[in-house]
Formats: sequence, C-alpha cells, structure tokens
Amino acid sequence: YWWFAGLESYINKHAPSTDYDWYEIINQRQIPHIAHEIGNWCVYPNFKEIDKYEGCAVRARNFEVFREMLADNGMSHLGEDFLQASGKLQAICWKAELEAELRTPDFAGFQMLSLSDFPGQGTALVGILDAFWEQKGYITPAEFNRFAGKTVPLARMKRLIFPNNANFEAEIEIAHFDREPLKSVVPSWTLSRTSGEIVAFGNLPQQDIPIGNCIRLGDVRYPLKEFAEPEQLKFTVNVNGHINDWDIWVYPDTEHTLPRDIVVTDTLDSRTIKLLKNGGKVLFTPRKGAISKEMGGEVTLGFSTIFWNTGWTLHLQPPYAFGILTDPEHPALRLFPTEFHQNYQWWDAMLHGNAVKLAEIDPQIQPIVRIVDDWFQNWSLGLIFEARVGKGKILVCGVDLLSDRENRLEARQLLHSLTSYMETEDFDPRITVDIEKIKAIVR
Repeated sequence: YWWFAGLESYINKHAPSTDYDWYEIINQRQIPHIAHEIGNWCVYPNFKEIDKYEGCAVRARNFEVFREMLADNGMSHLGEDFLQASGKLQAICWKAELEAELRTPDFAGFQMLSLSDFPGQGTALVGILDAFWEQKGYITPAEFNRFAGKTVPLARMKRLIFPNNANFEAEIEIAHFDREPLKSVVPSWTLSRTSGEIVAFGNLPQQDIPIGNCIRLGDVRYPLKEFAEPEQLKFTVNVNGHINDWDIWVYPDTEHTLPRDIVVTDTLDSRTIKLLKNGGKVLFTPRKGAISKEMGGEVTLGFSTIFWNTGWTLHLQPPYAFGILTDPEHPALRLFPTEFHQNYQWWDAMLHGNAVKLAEIDPQIQPIVRIVDDWFQNWSLGLIFEARVGKGKILVCGVDLLSDRENRLEARQLLHSLTSYMETEDFDPRITVDIEKIKAIVR
C-alpha cells in the first residue's frame, strides 16, 4: 500500500487471492529493497484506553471527543464492537501485506511503523497494540506470529472463494529465517469446517528446508463437489510446528431462481412504490454510486480498513470506513456464512457497495449489516436493513447485486440468501418508515 493508492491498492482492486508478490516492482532496480512503514491500517478507538491516562497534564482528549460523538449518535453501546470488528479487519490486512512480502523473491525485508498506535498526526490508530503497548483483544501474539515470525508457512492460492464444481488448489511454500535449516521435515495440511471438523488432510514430501524464502514445499488439490451448501472452511499448513492458516469459502455454482412474490430492483419506480403500498415485498439493491450525498453517498467503501486516518487523507485515499459489523446468526445471512466482522467473502459486496445514513430514515433502525464509520463522523450507517412501507415490506441492500451477476459468485449467493430470508416468517420488520424517506436514498 502506498500513499494515495486508495481503491487502486492491491487488496482493494484485486479479487481475494494469495498468489501475488512484489517481485515485478523491486526487480526494476538491482538493489536491496526494504518496505518502509508498512501496515498503517487503522482501527476504531479503544475507549477503555482513556482510563489508562493519569495525572493532571495528560488526557486522551481526542478519544473523549470521539466517544462523545458516538454517544450523540446513539451508538455508545457499540464502541467495543466497532473496535473488535475493525481490529479483525486490520489483522486481515496485516496478514495479506506481510505474506505478500514474504512471498517476494529477493526481498530484503520490511519495516513496520510500530506495533502500537501513534496518537499524533490526526490520531493514527494503526497498531495492533494500544499506545501503552498492551493488547486490544482482537489478535494475540501467537496469532500474529503465524504470519510474522521467523518461520512462516505460505500458500499461493489464485482464489479464496470457490464454486463447488471447482478444485481447491494451493501451492505451498515457506519463508524460513531462523538460525538453522530444518532437517527431514514432513509438512502437513488440513481442510476443516468452522466447527473444527476436518474434512480433508494430507502430507507433503519429506524434505530439508534451508534458510531463505520462496522455498517450494509442494501442492495441494482437493475437489469441492461434496459441499452442496455454502460453507466457510479453514486451510491450515503445519511445518514442523510452525502453523499458518487461511479462510476460504465454497458456494454452489448455481443461478438461483428469484422468488415470484419478491420484486428485486435497483430503482424505485412508481410500479414498485405502488406494490409496496399495497403489501408487496421488495428487495432494493441500488447501483454503486446511486446514493445521494445527503443519505451517505459521500462515504466511499472498499475492502480494506482506513489507511492512517481520514484527518490526513479524506477525499484523497478511500475507503472511508472500517468494514462491517453484523450478527452471524441473523437468518438473512443463513446462506451467506459470515463472522461478526468483514472477511474476504465481503470483498465483492464492499467494492459494489453503498453506505446509507440510517438516522436520515429512522434513528431506531437496527441494520442487519452495519458499516463501521470513521470516528471523525460516527454516523450510523447501514449496508443491509429492513423496514415496513405502507402495507408492504422492503429490504434495502446497499450492495449492487444485479450488475454483472453471472460473473460474481458472491453476489449471487448473497442475493439468494436475502431472498430466501424474505420468503420466511422471519422477515418481519419492526420499524415503519415513510416511502418518501426510502425514495430519498437515491439521487
């Protein structure tokens, strides 16, 4: 990630994979390359840190202001959730960045700005530790060491989201910079469900591992046809006790038929509005960029979390949000497996997504999927939410689920999950809003 790369940065521009490195960049000059101040991914403030400041001269006044703004917008109870969700996304970004460097031939190393937050320059909360060098709760030293240690197993995968008629494929290599080579090692791998159940496992050839990186260990290939339902899986590699893992997703490669009793549309024309008023069900999925500025159109989304902070980069380096916060058990997401935070299965949604200001519609709306806003604004933002309109019911999905749908596996799966939910009795919005509020969402 470089300054002002914005949505052109690799993690935002390219579909999820782990088969890239920076060799083409560093090979342009035949000198050693060290990455400078990497990993400047922001997280939401840890308001528990405020009490750590002592004495009459030192206060976390910036945190106090951000906390007051959050309270003014009716979300005091979400501060810790915002921290944890944004922190999980920060760790995902860290892992992607460090592993790409460890996969790069002839790379001389990397230099982090710091493992701790930097309170200056607009409040740069870029550390996995707080300003007191203490943990924030979303990643442990052992977890960080998996992709930032002396010995790191690596997997080159061309994709992380698979149709179930494909094969899972990974090229396994290792970066080993310990004092001594490893002798007679038998690397192993497993593919497991989120429950921990192992569905496949195997060994790679026994071998010696010298000091260095880009050391090829072998290949893994496994057919995914047994996964008839959407699943999140974990691929794990163990090399002599050094373990690393990656999340992958498998979806049925199916063009699901849309329910006859649900209108799926990217516009709110007079026919759709009449249908709502008379008791119909509508899934509204506006095009990317269709949201009016007043309703959230100025909040540019992407996959990564915020770089450095928007106090220094606003209007210059999107994205301008900290990912999502959601309930993994919500029935609307039953067929789109997720954690409470953003992971790679949301990459397509965020790159095709719009934020909607919920307070402009009804401050009482509790979204199915919430966007974690920048702390300088602390707006209540929704990505997916529902409401009653007249006698009807509407589910607003800020993600464009219709454009180029045949080439977007995740979009098809999310659309199927949402419409399946709308066919059940669980689709029972508690908040009633005026149709004019819904119409105001789009420009």
